[in-house]
Amino acid sequence: MSTYKVAFISLGCAKNLVNTEQMMALARDAGYTVTAEPEGADVAVLNTCGFIESAKSEAIDNILALAQLKADGRLGKLLVAGCLSQRYQGELLEELPEVDGILGTGSYTDIVPAIQAVMEGDEPTFFGDIDHTIEDGSRMVTTPPYTAYLKIAEGCDNRCAYCIIPYLRGRYRSRTMESLLDEARELAGRGVKELIVIAQDITRYGTDLYHKRMLGELLRELCRLDFHWIRLHYLYPDELDDALIEVIASEPKILKYIDIPLQHINDRILKSMNRRGTKAEILALLEKLRARIPGLVLRTSLIAGLPGEGEAEFEELCGFLRQARIERAGIFQFSPEEGTPAAAMDGQVDPDVAARRVELLVDLESRILDEYNESRLGGVEEVLCEGFDADMGCYAGRSYADSPDIDGRVYFTAAGLVPAGTFVHVRITGTEDGDLTGEIEED
Repeated sequence: MSTYKVAFISLGCAKNLVNTEQMMALARDAGYTVTAEPEGADVAVLNTCGFIESAKSEAIDNILALAQLKADGRLGKLLVAGCLSQRYQGELLEELPEVDGILGTGSYTDIVPAIQAVMEGDEPTFFGDIDHTIEDGSRMVTTPPYTAYLKIAEGCDNRCAYCIIPYLRGRYRSRTMESLLDEARELAGRGVKELIVIAQDITRYGTDLYHKRMLGELLRELCRLDFHWIRLHYLYPDELDDALIEVIASEPKILKYIDIPLQHINDRILKSMNRRGTKAEILALLEKLRARIPGLVLRTSLIAGLPGEGEAEFEELCGFLRQARIERAGIFQFSPEEGTPAAAMDGQVDPDVAARRVELLVDLESRILDEYNESRLGGVEEVLCEGFDADMGCYAGRSYADSPDIDGRVYFTAAGLVPAGTFVHVRITGTEDGDLTGEIEED
């Protein structure tokens, strides 16, 4: 077998990154040289997102940039994998002839034969069963050595009316407890201190495989391992029961940071979105969480401009945000994705109106964030140092309230050397554009 230099580029979410890391390990084990730099590579593998219009545009821009490298003789072949390939498998090669081969979301494990085929002059198209994929196996972890993701399930059964994910990723399927704990032990053994548990919906973990919710039991076992922080991403509100809340509240390693995608608050909009639960149930859940978990930081995603959202429904959403005081919120404009029920619904909102509503929500959330950060002034917080920031002239890190690449950072000064991956205590002395500043508390 020839030894090729293969570059991997990952777009989109952390779940996509895990798939990229799996492909990298397969390529490495096949004897290829794996790199992150496409210039000079024999093959570039672009793992794409195809969730909404902005993600599709980003993927196409990356394809065109890699195609230019090919045209300049600085890259050999181009393989495109992931959600964009899966979504447009019939059109991608025709519309973008610069692409030499494609792999869908059911074929990440076919990366080695795809590389072989494209280097032999073929035009491979691999599209496996998206409902039956191999999720176990080695990864080349690309995150900093102190932080890693653990993907506990693939796919989604929620079928929200606006979402294309189930059509691209297949039905919900949990990984076994044994495989997850084996992988977690390996990560802990490598020195990972922050484990981020991810899936499209982690609250449903185990319901397909064990016929009951098993996230709480999995978390208890993960807390026995040598991690300092365990962070949870994407807990759906209708499955967040008292037993799971008790685990989160009682386990010191589990960060008091919960990512709950709510999307909207108006009952009629929620029903048309095929979301389970009502405004009253959401408010009651948030109140329970705040009472049971002191210091809790909530993150959510909200969509403005959904079909049927008039001024009254939008104002209700704004009122909810003011009332709930959610510390972290991603605000998105509704994207009518072809193939989803919401794209064909009556009452589509003018895109300019929707964009203005997004701006208003972002401004509102910015004020909430500023008030939250000001409430932290004078306190001492545990911070995971991520290294020295030359631009800021000080160290940078994250508190429990800051998920990587999503939330803010804590910038702090220290008299001595603070290696990346070290946990330190920082007294918060200031705020700056959504971030915090402070100074290390010397022992």
